[in-house]
Amino acid sequence: MNVLVIDVGGGSIKILATGQKTVRKMASGRKFTASQMMAGVRVLARGWKYDVIALGLPSAVAHNQPIAEPPNLGNGWVDFDYAAAFGRPVRIINDAAMQALGAYKGGRMLFLGFGTGLGTTLIADGVIIAMELAHLPYKKATFEDYVGDAALKRDGKQKWRENVADVIVRLTAALLPDDIVLGGGNARHIKHLPPLGRRGDNADAFTGGFRLWDHAD
Repeated sequence: MNVLVIDVGGGSIKILATGQKTVRKMASGRKFTASQMMAGVRVLARGWKYDVIALGLPSAVAHNQPIAEPPNLGNGWVDFDYAAAFGRPVRIINDAAMQALGAYKGGRMLFLGFGTGLGTTLIADGVIIAMELAHLPYKKATFEDYVGDAALKRDGKQKWRENVADVIVRLTAALLPDDIVLGGGNARHIKHLPPLGRRGDNADAFTGGFRLWDHAD
């Protein structure tokens, strides 16, 4: 069975299929819709064979469907019929959860994705617990307002790193992980890893997408 993995982010869409070695991508953005994603991916994936789709979305997901519009994209994602649009079975997961699944090695793992926003997932003994912690109150705003991409550009790397370190300490104390994975495009700016911490890899998202369809029978 060939799987097409689609990793939807606030700045870009990346895809990879079973047997392929080169990731294909296109730009997204704050006005980007589900219809635009579907149309763009169908063009990007030309020449690839795939039977099913694993779709990672930057929003809350329940019962194989997003239940809230992605805060860093356009509208129309909640009610979109993904399986009908692609003509293939689709398994949908939060994008941070998909990357976390790819990085998981066992035990109780906390994944923190530092990209356009803040992605959070806990995997406990193989059970994925996707969480929306980014918009919880923190200081004068939310976690995401202090450690997202906009904060990095606004505050500079040093202040951003200080806030990242503080957020990691707080979430570690609350969730008691055995393993902490720091992923997302801005994780490269983190100089000092926390205790129990390791760096993720953007390729983990694709590993997680393929794992979504393991044992599909």
